[in-house]
Amino acid sequence: MPTNRNTFSFLARLPRRAASRAVHCGWSWAQRAGAVTAEHPGRLRFGAIGPGTRLAFPQGTVFGEPWIELGAHCVIGEQVTLTAGMMPDLDLGADTVLTLGDGVVLGRGSHVIADTTVTIGSDTYCGPYVYITSTNHSYDDPHEPVGKQWPRMEPVSIGPGCWIGTGAVILPGARLGRNVVVAAGAVVRGEVPDHAVVAGAPARVVRSWDAEKGWQPPLRTPAPVPIPEGVTPEQLLALGEADEARNTP
Repeated sequence: MPTNRNTFSFLARLPRRAASRAVHCGWSWAQRAGAVTAEHPGRLRFGAIGPGTRLAFPQGTVFGEPWIELGAHCVIGEQVTLTAGMMPDLDLGADTVLTLGDGVVLGRGSHVIADTTVTIGSDTYCGPYVYITSTNHSYDDPHEPVGKQWPRMEPVSIGPGCWIGTGAVILPGARLGRNVVVAAGAVVRGEVPDHAVVAGAPARVVRSWDAEKGWQPPLRTPAPVPIPEGVTPEQLLALGEADEARNTP
């Protein structure tokens, strides 16, 4: 009897397994087919999109794309919003509004809202759910709902080589220098100098680079050891497998 019950239970699971496999295979196909690249832009017509750039599927809200320029080899995660202008179908003039340099990474669920100029420098990496905006609500009139008051807009500039942590917010008028680190959850406004680490809400500089003294305050962890020249990917994989085998009881 237990054997028969096990057999029937196994047979009952077969349709569910087949359906699950079909769903996963279909979703994988949709992700591949729905991704946006220079060769396969779908319905999106960006002002420019460089080679190797890919917007993962499903995309978030995207509009004003004629005024959006994406550099080469950018990685745009799922559900990322990219907008130029306050609403779709506006004529924003001759100039680009939103610019991403080469190699920019925008993590899943991030938003870049460019009602006026937003520039993100090359090789800037953003974690998931980062919010970058050139627009802020105003509340000058205490008798009018905040959402009905005309917003304030200021350009945003993020230098090359920055790292922006998960959930960080970059507010209108922010100007980040080169190789700036923004801690997760930080709220950044105003100017941040090159080679600085900022954290908090509002963000403040918690570490900076001095040409003579190095990082101040000093880093608490040793610098990572670079991979020696000439090491192949196959050798790295073999080392990883050997290390995993040593750590497996």
